[in-house]
Amino acid sequence: MEQIMTAETRADRRALVAAGVTVLLWASAFVAIRSAAQDFSPGALALGRLLAGSVVLGAIWLVRGEGLPPRAAWPGILGSGILWFGLYMVVLNWGEQEVDAGTAAMVVNVGPIVIALLGGWLLREGFPPLLMAGMAVSFAGAVVVGVSMSGGGHASIVGVLLCLFAAVTYAGGVVCQKPALRHASALQVTTFGCFVGMVACLPFAGELVSQLGTAPLSATLNVLYLGVFPTALAFTTWAYALARTTAGRMGATTYVVPALVVLMAWIVLGEIPGLLTLAGGLLCLAGVAVSRRRPGTA
Repeated sequence: MEQIMTAETRADRRALVAAGVTVLLWASAFVAIRSAAQDFSPGALALGRLLAGSVVLGAIWLVRGEGLPPRAAWPGILGSGILWFGLYMVVLNWGEQEVDAGTAAMVVNVGPIVIALLGGWLLREGFPPLLMAGMAVSFAGAVVVGVSMSGGGHASIVGVLLCLFAAVTYAGGVVCQKPALRHASALQVTTFGCFVGMVACLPFAGELVSQLGTAPLSATLNVLYLGVFPTALAFTTWAYALARTTAGRMGATTYVVPALVVLMAWIVLGEIPGLLTLAGGLLCLAGVAVSRRRPGTA
């Protein structure tokens, strides 16, 4: 019994470390996207990132010789590939052309609530009162963020809406990915999800080639960084941890991302959201925290 508990503890620790790596790298992605968005359009940036990620993941997959995912895993791989690797990345890139990195991270982080909603609907897990209360609080936060950005014109409000849509596609990707991990390894699910997203973004190939010719080296290196670290590495560590816990708990690990993004964006880009925007973002996160509480907990 003691040996079993020790093995479970080690597995939990490995999953926690994997989740920590994911959170840190995903936080850095918001800053890198914001920087690269000055030289690459949303679709071209997504395709470049996915191409770099596919090369790295494909090489690792070939070396490990894990083979093709089982047929049962493919619905989840296709769903997560289209929604998360493809659509999410394009929409987030677009949103970050309109709002700063910290604001984007705070709005996108309502994703765990959407995950819980989709779980209640698709997996028949129900809709607890705390979930509905958390939704109301997060919606109020999103409204505050939108109002705070309205001084920057229509484009800023569009940016907030795009980030909200990105949160929905992120949540949909997680819900699709979880069942796939019952049948295939984290590497298989991540690698082929990345391949699917890359294929979905191929219509932007012309833009990518054109913009690579004019972009400065720093912007191109940002694209490569996004593909190798926040995509190839972080999505794999995410899938590894997700396979060992619930989607809801994994969603909760992203609470710390906005704080890291605000700090990184301040250091690297000199950006920091305004006080009203920060207040709205904190409301979004408070709503997520409320939605994930269990009844009777302090």
